Amino acid sequence: MEKIPMTRAGHAALDSELKTLKSVERPAVIRAIAEAREHGDLSENAEYHAARERQSFVEGRIKELEGILSRAEVIDPAKLSGSVKFGATVTLVDEDTDEEKTYQIVGEAEADIEKGLLNIRSPLARALIGKDEGDSVEVRTPGGEKSYEILGIRYL
Repeated sequence: MEKIPMTRAGHAALDSELKTLKSVERPAVIRAIAEAREHGDLSENAEYHAARERQSFVEGRIKELEGILSRAEVIDPAKLSGSVKFGATVTLVDEDTDEEKTYQIVGEAEADIEKGLLNIRSPLARALIGKDEGDSVEVRTPGGEKSYEILGIRYL
């Protein structure tokens, strides 16, 4: 099985979500199903069907998280240095708009572009890997070609 790279923070967040699903969400759904059953005819019981749907979602997410965490390879970015690689926090400037952005390159399971967590498999992250401070990178995006200059690389 292929290992899934992730940061220590990403692993902790997924582990916390899994514990919450198992200890809070799962029992709440079981109670909701039991309550809905007490209302009688299940074929026309919307509460019962909604609770069963929620149960399906919770159980699916638990299985997904258990699979991800079992294959996780936790990488501590603080022990790394040098050119851009997994775990790097990279500050870029868009060469067209002079807009600065900072991203941390993380695993697929913990990526969240809104929080500055860039998926290692994204076109931008792939373009940045192996580059150094001061290098320019060309990235093909859905909106066309973009050019970025690497202003800084940190490993936190």
